[in-house]
Amino acid sequence: MYRLSAKQSFPISRQLAWDFLSNPANLSVITPPEMGFNILSGADRPMFAGQIIQYKVSPFPGFSTRWVTEITHVNKGSYFVDEQRFGPYALWHHKHFINEVPGGVEMEDIIDYKLPLGILGKMAHPLLVKKQLISIFSYREEQLSSRFGSLPDSKRTFKIEQI
Repeated sequence: MYRLSAKQSFPISRQLAWDFLSNPANLSVITPPEMGFNILSGADRPMFAGQIIQYKVSPFPGFSTRWVTEITHVNKGSYFVDEQRFGPYALWHHKHFINEVPGGVEMEDIIDYKLPLGILGKMAHPLLVKKQLISIFSYREEQLSSRFGSLPDSKRTFKIEQI
């Protein structure tokens, strides 16, 4: 299993951060275009626990797949959790936190994930998956900073580790 941890700060209110981040339709805004991300269903209502969202995504050129996630926990304004029900990972558990900090908010993502295919998945992690996740979260950081700005002393933190 692996854990991706990322933090980024913005000079905005918790409410504005929540309104943007908890709207499933905004995922396409912060996902790299080359991933061919397309929401198929489930993003037509405000976020709620039990919500099922279906996407089509192309994680690698020439390969596309459906990805089905369920919003399992919601604490409005503070955090939500999405879990993969069907898709490219053996396990995907993504916690999104919005914390107030001086001058704005800090967005924190913690993703626990496991790759399928046993040893093949383990070999693919450093060659493909880790690089792709770094690319996706770098793009997300750029898009969010462009939209909301950054706090003067904010430091982006990002790491992927085996757990």
